[in-house]
Amino acid sequence: MAMIGNRLYRGSKSEESLEIDQQLARLEEDIRRLKIEFDIYFNGATKRPPLEMRARLDSVIRRISDNRSLNYAQRYQFNTLVARFTSYRELWRRGMKAKGEDLI
Repeated sequence: MAMIGNRLYRGSKSEESLEIDQQLARLEEDIRRLKIEFDIYFNGATKRPPLEMRARLDSVIRRISDNRSLNYAQRYQFNTLVARFTSYRELWRRGMKAKGEDLI
């Protein structure tokens, strides 16, 4: 933070925007990895579903959604990623139900 004139600046908007862009890129990559982990689980290669990874992703989504400093483009990208995650989550829920397991 710096004091310039009578105003207090926390940092440049471009730095904050860049950090949010990195978080969104990481979120997109994490959704892709989680989809792969669930595909591996449903194909029978692993015995346990990746529920911990899904819970971590839920918390990241909640944290980003609370951020009020997203610009319109970032908000659009975030909403697109959340919609993709939600559709995958519903697909995984139906797959778990078909296997006879409960998804917490």
